[in-house]
Amino acid sequence: MPYAAPIAEQRFVLDQIVGIDALAGTERFAAATPDVIDAVLEGIAQLAEGEWAPLARAGDTVGAKWTPDGVVMPDGYKAAYRAYVEGGWGTIGVPEAFGGQGLPFAVQCAVLETLGSANMGFALAPILSVGAIEALQHHGTPEQQATWLPKLATGEWTGTMNLTEPQAGSDVGALRTMATPRGDGTFAIKGTKIYISFGDHDLAENIVHLVLARTPDAPAGTRGISLFLVPKVRSDGTPNDVRVVSIEHKMGLHASPTCVLAFGDHEDCVGELIGPEYGGMRAMFTMMNNARLNVGLQGVQVAEAATQKAVEYARERVQGAREGKLTAIIEHPDVRRMLMRMKAQTQAARALVYYAAGQVDRAGLGDAAARDRLEIATPLAKAHGTDLGNEVASLGVQVHGGMGYVEETGAAQFFRDARITPIYEGTNGIQAADLVGRKLSLSNGAAFATLIDDLRGAKHEGLGALVAACDAVGRRLQTADADDRNAASYPFLTMLSVATCGWLLEREAAAAGDDAFGRAKKAVVAFYLDQIVPEAMGLRAAAEALAAPLYALSAEAFAA
Repeated sequence: MPYAAPIAEQRFVLDQIVGIDALAGTERFAAATPDVIDAVLEGIAQLAEGEWAPLARAGDTVGAKWTPDGVVMPDGYKAAYRAYVEGGWGTIGVPEAFGGQGLPFAVQCAVLETLGSANMGFALAPILSVGAIEALQHHGTPEQQATWLPKLATGEWTGTMNLTEPQAGSDVGALRTMATPRGDGTFAIKGTKIYISFGDHDLAENIVHLVLARTPDAPAGTRGISLFLVPKVRSDGTPNDVRVVSIEHKMGLHASPTCVLAFGDHEDCVGELIGPEYGGMRAMFTMMNNARLNVGLQGVQVAEAATQKAVEYARERVQGAREGKLTAIIEHPDVRRMLMRMKAQTQAARALVYYAAGQVDRAGLGDAAARDRLEIATPLAKAHGTDLGNEVASLGVQVHGGMGYVEETGAAQFFRDARITPIYEGTNGIQAADLVGRKLSLSNGAAFATLIDDLRGAKHEGLGALVAACDAVGRRLQTADADDRNAASYPFLTMLSVATCGWLLEREAAAAGDDAFGRAKKAVVAFYLDQIVPEAMGLRAAAEALAAPLYALSAEAFAA
């Protein structure tokens, strides 16, 4: 059974968690009528199932290839990407003023979920373009927007973001790429960037690189960083001095070329300043926050695909007996446990990421409370969403047994592809540090307090206990010193994420009907509340521990 988009589930979450009808009642999102939403979900399902999913295997086994003339994608990818562009799928969440359809970001997330579940590596191309569009919308000049946004919006051109350098990973302030004024308002860009997803390919005629760099005499650290637009092909049609040096040989995600890019090897790389000088970090965070939600969405993508494949295999694989009869493995209790957990964690991740996407839309309408909620929800969605993607992909391998470890079934590909998601766009450890270091104190602690107030509406006894524990631990961390705060950050993030997911799933169960979909929803939510929520309570000891035990061994002792 090939991949099938979970349209009913997506529509239910858009209705019950995002509140898509309320968004459609605003002037900005008036186009998001029920008929339009249905048509979008069904249309992208057809594209994903018919053209993107069949290419996933070649994307893994053949992958993107480096050549002296640039990166070449596997056979079929150019045609499938052209179908994406011609269908207008890139324009879904782009404002109408820039040639888009003006639909909510949450609807765009549903589109990207479907594409990514069909072919996760391939879907990184439009995901990165979404971030570039967001940065230009907020920080570009009208002239830059008019020049670059229309074709980025359609997908005719793709976008990238370029932060990392060999000596500057998570420490962005250590970057060395230089941008020197050329005297005509443009800048000469020179430097090397690494880990640039879809930094080169043959899917589109142009690639718009957003590059962090320093101007001469810029202050040290992040204060001296500016953002530049550096196209592969200049607006006059001439090639820019941007060269793909190599692509990485990776554990997974082979359909996504991860490039080393050299800018200005021949002293002729031209870029434009985006926003004010030294405003690079603020502009890039606009792009990164968007990207972090979309990486959390990748956790949903891989979890959905892995669950579908595991269920199919478990229904077909006959092995062992139950009640004296030869049976498919789906009838064995432990396999049922794994499959139920996969479904529950997939639905939890979807609820969390879609909820955050809905806050993006409300924040864009000027809702200050939604802006604060989004700040807290973003590290949860990115970190917990990707953690769950990895857990579900691993369970998928286990359900397949030995055949899961054999590449031909495809279960291993999900596991390998998923593993990058807790690492890029800010590691999950960085997300946890951000949560306890900045987000707990946001608006003098009111942002966290209002989330806890909402979560206190939970009806399930165990969930209520978890919420109370999150409140107590969170308030302690607000006044803890930096080491103690960071030592507790990851277990606390998981606790708060599970509490938030439980609250959202409880809302879904309350809205579910008595049809087959509704009964399945209630069963999955009951499993989550009864079995997964108590696990998160077990993290309280780690979330309340101090940093001292982590330093009981010296650095040398770790190597002994």
